[in-house]
Amino acid sequence: MQLSRRQFMKATAGGIAASSVAALGFLPATALAEVRQFKLARAKEIRNTCPYCSVGCGLLMYSLGDGAKNAKAEIVHIEGDPDHPVSRGSLCPKGAGLLDFIHSPNRLKSPEVREAGSSEWKRISWHEAVSRIARHMKDDRDANIVVRNDQGVTVNRWVSTAMLTASASSNETGILTQKFMRSLGIVGTDAQARVCHGPTVSALASTFGRGAMTNTWVDISNADFILVMGGNPAEAHPVGFKWAIEAKKRGARIVVVDPRFNRSAAVADEYVPIRAGSDIVFLGGVINWLIANDKIQWEYVKAFTNASYIVDEGFGFEDGLFSGFDPAKGQYDRKSWNYEFDKAGNARTDPALQHPRCVWNLMKAHYARYTPDVVADLTGSPKDGFLTVCRYLGATSARDKVGTILYALGWTQHTVGAQNIRTMAMIQLLLGNIGMPGGGVNALRGHSNIQGLSDLGLLSTSLPGYLTLPNEKAHPTLADYLARTTPKAQQPGQLNFWSNTPKFFVSLMKWFWGDNATRDNDWGYDWIPKWDKMYDVLQVMDLMHNGKVNGLIVQGFNPLTSFPDARKTAACFSKLKYMVVIDPIATETASFWRNHGEINDVDTAAIKTEVFRLPSTCFAEEDGAIVNSARWLQWHYKGANPPGEAKTDQEIIAELFVALRDLYRRDGGTAPEPILNLSWPYRNPLEPTPEELAKELNGRALADIPDPKDPTKFLARKGEQLPGFALMQDDGSTLSACWIFAGCWTQAGNQMARRDNSDSGLGNTPGWAWAWPANRRIIYNRASCDPSGKPWDPKRTLIAWTGERWAGADVPDFKIDAAPSSGMNPFIMNPEGVGRLFATDKLVDGPFPEHYEPMESPLGTNPLHPKVVTSPAVRIFPADKARLGTHDQFPYVGTTYRLTEHFQFWTKSVALNAIAQPEQFVEIGETLAAEKGIRTGDTVKVSSRRGFIKAKAVVTKRVKALTVSGKTIHQVGIPLHWGWETVARKGYLSNTLPPAVGDCNTQTPEYKAFLVNVEKIVGA
Repeated sequence: MQLSRRQFMKATAGGIAASSVAALGFLPATALAEVRQFKLARAKEIRNTCPYCSVGCGLLMYSLGDGAKNAKAEIVHIEGDPDHPVSRGSLCPKGAGLLDFIHSPNRLKSPEVREAGSSEWKRISWHEAVSRIARHMKDDRDANIVVRNDQGVTVNRWVSTAMLTASASSNETGILTQKFMRSLGIVGTDAQARVCHGPTVSALASTFGRGAMTNTWVDISNADFILVMGGNPAEAHPVGFKWAIEAKKRGARIVVVDPRFNRSAAVADEYVPIRAGSDIVFLGGVINWLIANDKIQWEYVKAFTNASYIVDEGFGFEDGLFSGFDPAKGQYDRKSWNYEFDKAGNARTDPALQHPRCVWNLMKAHYARYTPDVVADLTGSPKDGFLTVCRYLGATSARDKVGTILYALGWTQHTVGAQNIRTMAMIQLLLGNIGMPGGGVNALRGHSNIQGLSDLGLLSTSLPGYLTLPNEKAHPTLADYLARTTPKAQQPGQLNFWSNTPKFFVSLMKWFWGDNATRDNDWGYDWIPKWDKMYDVLQVMDLMHNGKVNGLIVQGFNPLTSFPDARKTAACFSKLKYMVVIDPIATETASFWRNHGEINDVDTAAIKTEVFRLPSTCFAEEDGAIVNSARWLQWHYKGANPPGEAKTDQEIIAELFVALRDLYRRDGGTAPEPILNLSWPYRNPLEPTPEELAKELNGRALADIPDPKDPTKFLARKGEQLPGFALMQDDGSTLSACWIFAGCWTQAGNQMARRDNSDSGLGNTPGWAWAWPANRRIIYNRASCDPSGKPWDPKRTLIAWTGERWAGADVPDFKIDAAPSSGMNPFIMNPEGVGRLFATDKLVDGPFPEHYEPMESPLGTNPLHPKVVTSPAVRIFPADKARLGTHDQFPYVGTTYRLTEHFQFWTKSVALNAIAQPEQFVEIGETLAAEKGIRTGDTVKVSSRRGFIKAKAVVTKRVKALTVSGKTIHQVGIPLHWGWETVARKGYLSNTLPPAVGDCNTQTPEYKAFLVNVEKIVGA
């Protein structure tokens, strides 16, 4: 009889005699299995979630220690959770090494300080660490906070200290960090999203209304066609990629378009090479082909997109420039990038699609230039490969066929990152694939909770729930803020859900300031900081470069390895007065001052930055929730205490805040009101619990909320948890830290901890964990039905109109009782109710995507418009512009990527993963290697204008030379996982090579297409 370990444990109750087991017929098949059972027989089982990529795989952790007062629990084993509906017991090589991560020799165990000019760490007490850091922060804030701007507007903006936040920390840590930072006035803040998926939010929100992955991991298996482009999920999200393989088993086709023949390509039906940085040419060519070959889901396009909307007559595009460009400012005036409106404020339309300025005709003309020959010439992709992709995509325009797209950083990390994604979003609208099971635009987030930290607004100009941090010019008063951020419907009868902005914002202010937020003081509006420009990481680094930043707090982030132009970053850190690093593990950022020869050649004694290193817990040592790429909030549980004196992030942040507040209460200071008025209602002010914070994220009623349909009844009583965001009010009677999370912890309890993996249909498991918004698993799912409410494909019925309401396997993304005849459209977050082929005024670099060369172009020109080579909307600082290289000096294209065996810069401190990939390498194509006399195993120097790295060469067929615009283009693949804080061999920082310039809309750095040279190191 074959039994799993879990079944065996249940049958034997962990302690029944082996002879009795045999008598019952439960004897395991092998003696090896017996050894494992006894190993875990007395262990405690704890459920957790993998802290690496965004698949959110389930874990079972086992700890020994019987709970006695002096018995310390220790985690002794980790395996996959077979009940988890996505991972189903699987773990990738990173997840398999988690036990080594918990017990890594590089775990931090006590607070330390590196004094100015010192070459050593010095151990200090928590009291000393917190006291010294609080004093640094108060002194810097008092001296530098801007209370009012030149126009007299209260801004409470503190720029001279910045903070970076953790991509793997829980939501509960993230929201406490948000409260901490904003009360101090910090605006120079970002999470890892700034350097990875920032363009996803910008692109998808401007197209569909929300900036998140549209479908789920399991739903990928419902696709008929899967295009993998701008990502490599078999490598970076291997357990999630199993659902693409499941689709293939059912007959789906998979095509990979990538500069390298990667692990995803190895299991695909087709592989098409492409020049890094030319994706918009390829995808623009797809749009042109779909139109020319009439592969359009016409009923969907006419009913559910803005194809028929008439654009303002001032709009135009000529020679690489859209209308409204100001060359002196390097910016567009976007007024003409909008619709033509009637007197009632409704956008004009032409349902017949005949008007020359309707979106359809403008789009058709814009992409007519992107012919198959142009695509092949500019991308280097073979023409037949391109046409194969077109045909596969075109087939999904049929009502009963669906295609999906899987992408990641290969699209985001470009100066045109948001527009890369926008192009594919437009294609999926043309094909009718948005809202469909097996369809969508599926952004594969790279970190376990970077989706959550984006949701929580841990970015410089954001607030929780994708609300905007007030701007000093646009939003000097609360009335200005609400007027400018609350959209008006642009067509009659649309839900226009963002019209609820006042309810969400006031509820957020009540969370920030509690009883101190009143109608009379505009709910504490003047206590929240107001920004004057984006304080993204590139902006902050430029300020640091110019000596305008004194302090940096780094929470679970390793910016020295993550920011572009690492040598400049290290030099910037050397100008700080103080740095605070909160992390469970040793990082290069914390030890940037330590000389490691060529790898980090710095003058330690000359660096006067005082660095504090504070040990925090890892995933296995805390309760809380994290959000996977599919928007699932999954609760995990603590399995053991952290090593040494390490504390949770919540405790560290709370101790810092309380120390600062005490200083302001005792000594006074500049602008103390936001700090002293902040709501801090936790049972233990020095250690808010995850449960307390999770309940705040959900929100509660601060007064009885009457039922508008029956005043004798109440929707919620004072003090009760809200059932969802629909109950939020703008009169101060509700509180919520993040409106989109409302419903995650209701009066019924913690919905994030639910474990019902029953399939309601098409792979949906609505009883497992909880998904925002409103536990909806596939967003825009109203669009899975035709205008009459019938599913486009009866075999893929997700929801349908019953005659009275919308119902089905998922929570309808719609007003549940709005009949199809009401005229309400599916994209309820957009004021016009439809998906946008033309993005109106939301993006700074154009309403249609257009191909612009990377800032370091291997061509040196742009054949589509030679006068406008790179995006005219790029923001680049003078110091960074001076460090750009040219193709005559650096003739090859470098592109970075991730390996399955490693995760960013964490796993080099994990023995199992360090053994699997112990040494730094780069991939070089056979043709280039032959030209350079390089063989596999040779040491090579890869250099850019910013610096160099040295690594072993892997000569491979996976990277082909491409012919682009008559030139031979060689590309070099550069994994990004090494450094000097490691249990393996030390390595160079690969981000030494790329330039400090970012996506026009979000400033996500351009890591995927930059210029390098390659030299063989003779005798190495």
